[in-house]
Amino acid sequence: MSDSNTTDFKNPSTFILLGIPGLKSAHVWISIPFCTMYAITFLGNITILFIVKMELSLHVPMYYFLCMLAVTDLVLSTSIVPKTLSIFWFNSREIDFNACLTQMYFIHCFSVMGSGIFVAMALDRYVAICDPLRHSTILTNPMVAKIGLAVVLRGCIVVLPHPLLARAWPYCRTNIIPHSYCEHIAVVKLACADISISSYYGLSVAFLVMGLDVFFITVSYIHILRTIFSLPTKDARHKTFRTCSSHLCVTLASYIPPLFSFLTHRFGHNVPLHFHILIANVYLLLPPMLNPIIYGVSTKQIRDRLLQLFTHKET
Repeated sequence: MSDSNTTDFKNPSTFILLGIPGLKSAHVWISIPFCTMYAITFLGNITILFIVKMELSLHVPMYYFLCMLAVTDLVLSTSIVPKTLSIFWFNSREIDFNACLTQMYFIHCFSVMGSGIFVAMALDRYVAICDPLRHSTILTNPMVAKIGLAVVLRGCIVVLPHPLLARAWPYCRTNIIPHSYCEHIAVVKLACADISISSYYGLSVAFLVMGLDVFFITVSYIHILRTIFSLPTKDARHKTFRTCSSHLCVTLASYIPPLFSFLTHRFGHNVPLHFHILIANVYLLLPPMLNPIIYGVSTKQIRDRLLQLFTHKET
């Protein structure tokens, strides 16, 4: 299909992803860090899942939630990177209309799921530190399963209007998406109709769903920090803070890049398009890569089990 704009079609069978406009000559070089990040994401999260499964001492709510996060990260990064690399390496820029909407759904659905898992992990840390005697009775395995199911259902239902509305719009301007993946607004902006509903609904999801998640996490950590600072000894404060530091780092790594991207997109009107798209890729690829690294470094059981695996291989 030609890259030229098409003005005589409605609901095209395919879209064309440009990758990173303005940096086409650098696509091969950009693919190197993207591919490296995906490889680390895949190996790291698979390792986390394997170690938690094998290590009985990690069969507790916090690491069940970590496994949910690992699966979410794997699906999220896999729904983006293969197509992006095919654009960079093989100039394979066409994507089927339905495949584009499916990719859009998976990206936003699993992003919302990941945010919900962070709330669940913050709840776990709150109960473990602020009310430790009731932790085992509050966060039982059935309760963890119910929380996990609620997180999944929320992500699936809340994001469902994105592809449904996108499918309903007529596309009669162009089928060229100036992006490396089917980002929601990048797709619906191509419609020759008033897309206010899609735009406002997307903002509502960002502010009401993700915003409330950030609020609940913040409130949880305010109570957690107050409890930590009220402990009688410095050693007790240090030990207790260390138990939740990994989750705090992962949460910050997951929310700060999207916030930066949102602010530059809304207020950085002089920022080049290729910078916006690079940031849009980084905030989806960086947290899934960092999460297993942070937990692997900060969790003694995971470190010991990993060293044990390598030691056995060497012997």
